[in-house]
Amino acid sequence: MSVFTRGAPIIGICAAGPGAYAFFSRTMMNLREKEDAWAAAFGGFMCGSVLGLPFKRMPIVMALGAFVGTAQGLFHVAGGRLDSFYKEEDEFERRETVRRTTRVPVEQTVAEIGEGRGIRPPGYEERRRQLIKEKYGFEVNPVSATVEGSQ
Repeated sequence: MSVFTRGAPIIGICAAGPGAYAFFSRTMMNLREKEDAWAAAFGGFMCGSVLGLPFKRMPIVMALGAFVGTAQGLFHVAGGRLDSFYKEEDEFERRETVRRTTRVPVEQTVAEIGEGRGIRPPGYEERRRQLIKEKYGFEVNPVSATVEGSQ
């Protein structure tokens, strides 16, 4: 229990800061009906202000609020990434682009997962008939899809 009694102030601040960010940024997004860097900056300002409250000095509260707000706003402008900018695109579009640009040859697919189960490369039926003949000793004749003389 000493962890909670001694660490109660820091635990409370570490819980209230992100809570303030989430509440105020989402509230601003909801009121303005758009998601932009201003909402993230405002949420960051409130989070930084909460982090500055234990110092009990208004300049420190405002400075921490301004610093965290600026950092959050810039982070949102940079696309939410620290390493590079990125263009927001639909996940479905991205996967379709990947699917269209990275075709895998059927030989590679067969080599990786094998024949059967819906994968029928050229010559599959002949190899299957041969395997059944070797393994079970009887011959499988191919079924003809055409109807002859049934009239």
